[in-house]
Parts: sequence; C-alpha cells; structure tokens
Amino acid sequence: MIKIYDMTKEELVVYLESYLTERRKNLFQEVLSQRTRHFTVAIEDVFQRHNASAVVRSCEIFGVQDIHIIENKYQYKVSRHVAKGAQKWLDFHWYKNPEEDNTQVCIDKLKADGYQIIATTPHNESCMLHDFDITKKSVFFFGVEKAGLSEKVMSQADGFLKIPMAGFTESLNISVAAAIILQDVTQRLRQSDVAWQLSEAEKLDKRIDWAKKTINNVEKIIAWKEQQLGVNTSD
Repeated sequence: MIKIYDMTKEELVVYLESYLTERRKNLFQEVLSQRTRHFTVAIEDVFQRHNASAVVRSCEIFGVQDIHIIENKYQYKVSRHVAKGAQKWLDFHWYKNPEEDNTQVCIDKLKADGYQIIATTPHNESCMLHDFDITKKSVFFFGVEKAGLSEKVMSQADGFLKIPMAGFTESLNISVAAAIILQDVTQRLRQSDVAWQLSEAEKLDKRIDWAKKTINNVEKIIAWKEQQLGVNTSD
C-alpha cells in the first residue's frame, strides 16, 4: 500500500502547502530564491551563547543556508532571545564526537564538498574584505573569543580574510565580524554571474522541511492522509 512518504516530493509539498496561507507559501518561495550554499559558515568552540546565536541570526538574514558547529572544548547553545527563531530555517551540521578531532573532520568534510577554507583573522597578511574573490565556494571560519581560530584551521586554511579597520582596536566581536563579512560577500554574490542559488531539488526539500516546521499538529495531518490512502498507520 502507498504511504505518504511514497508520494513524490512534488505531491507531498502540494499536500503540505495546502495547509499554509498563500502569504506563507509566497514568503517561502521568496526567501528560498535568496538562499545559497555557495558560502557557508563554521564556528569553532564559540562558548558565549549570545555570540554564537548572533552568528546564526546573521546567516539566516543574509541567506546562508548551512552552518557548521565545531565542539572540541565548549558546547554550543542557542539563545532564543538573540537568534529570534533563525535556527528554525537553517541546516546545522554538528562536529562534536569526543573521540575525534572535530575541527579536522569539519575541514575534511568541507574540502571534500568543494569549499575553500577561509580563516577570518585580523592578524595575518590577510585579504581585505572588499578584495575577496566571491566566485569560489567558501566556508568562513570564526573562532573562539580572544584566542581566535585553532592552529589546525590556520595551518590548513586556503586563505585569510580581514575587515578593514581604522581605529586602535585590533578586532571585532565575532558576531559583528560575521555580519559584516556575510553582508558584503552575499550582496556582491547576488550581483554577480555566479550560479549561487539553491538547485530546484534543494528548494523542494526545504519547502517540505519548512512546511512541516510551520504546520501545527503536522504528524496528525500526515497520519490522516495515510488513512485516506488506506494505510494502516499501526504497521
């Protein structure tokens, strides 16, 4: 017998979105048209909850769909007050196995996916933000407060990036730095000829995911549809 999960994704999204208002469906389409995986962000051992949450919020605001969380020393926690629900719409990738070098696992994964590793730091002979080449798939690494990124990231980085500064202070708060960098690179990306948008298949997956996160009692709605299809949900 056919279960709801045997429906095509196109059929499933039509069914789920029938429970959404036209305004909500249009908003999903509009936001998805601005989402990208051309850039992504990795945060390494950022223990201050408000800073990590502010980075998450910046990713969502500027259309960066994925965020990678490395936990070697400190556990990542979201401040709902700061994130403002941004975490609901993003894809999180966690690296927190106590038996592994989580930084190395993250670097290896992202390189295998075609990303260049960009360490954000004001202390090296770094590329200035306005000179950064936005055509290459890039992951921006942000490090723990004060200490900065680990030597493992610094030694394996494909490039270094810094924000121009004119004052005595040498560095910015991580959440401020992330917002400035993401605003700059995503704005330039959208004005470029780079194929930066999600694929149609990726957009479809997110429409299903977001609809499920939006609809009240979605599991009951799915069970009801299975009953309509003649499925014994106790199987």
